[in-house]
Amino acid sequence: MNNTNGCEKTELQWGNRTYVMGILNVSPDSFSGDGAIDIGSAVAQACRFEEEGADILDIGGESTRPGFSSVTVEEEIRRVVPVIALLSKRISIPISVDTSKYGVALQALAAGAVILNDQWGLKTEPRLAELAARNNVPLILMSNQRDIGGYDAGTGRDTANYPDVMAEVIACLRKSIAMAEQAGIKRENIIIDPGIGFGKTWQQDIEIIRRLRELQVLGQPILVGTSRKSLIKMVLNLPANQRIEGTAATIAVGIANGADIVRVHDVKQMARVCKMTDAIVRGI
Repeated sequence: MNNTNGCEKTELQWGNRTYVMGILNVSPDSFSGDGAIDIGSAVAQACRFEEEGADILDIGGESTRPGFSSVTVEEEIRRVVPVIALLSKRISIPISVDTSKYGVALQALAAGAVILNDQWGLKTEPRLAELAARNNVPLILMSNQRDIGGYDAGTGRDTANYPDVMAEVIACLRKSIAMAEQAGIKRENIIIDPGIGFGKTWQQDIEIIRRLRELQVLGQPILVGTSRKSLIKMVLNLPANQRIEGTAATIAVGIANGADIVRVHDVKQMARVCKMTDAIVRGI
């Protein structure tokens, strides 16, 4: 894709290279154990990510791990908005807010965020589309099957009840895109995410990476978030903090199969993986 997506602090030229989105969790119960629970450590991590090659910073205040406990709008605002307000003056890369709550998104944009990242793809809060349209900011729509799949508390894994995972993901994203457009969002401001780990089995997650190019039928930039996730655990039998190599493999294959953005915890290493993979795949 050659279309351009404009953010306040940068311009994303799709198809030219892979963009690195650094994950900044400001929740104490992040699955990867990397949550920054005070403003000082959050700012230090964000500045380090920028130095290491992050193109976008994604800030979230609520864990989305399987079986997570939801927090109130007020608590999520308390966690993320002061960090966004401070970082918007300290870093030059655009800030995305990872939330499915309207009140959080509203205050995050006022504090300096310029991208909305909705893990439910407007399923739980359609007003996020109106908010994105009104502010003319990009909206990331993720395909989340936890409402029709499920979570097995005994194994700690997502479960799934559909025969063709890519058909389900494409249908889900198509609905989300239609909702976004009906709310007035420009097509160039829509980014899609197949939702690795959200209501899919680890085998289906691997299948999504293998078949990622099929998402290009939707005509939107593709974000892939495989960093440290359970599909790597199931293949390599490693804890979250030892999944760098597994993450690198999924990212390289994802880029080869059409990913435009990768969402990662280990920015320095994955920025190098992206640069090397782009040199091979895109000829850069």
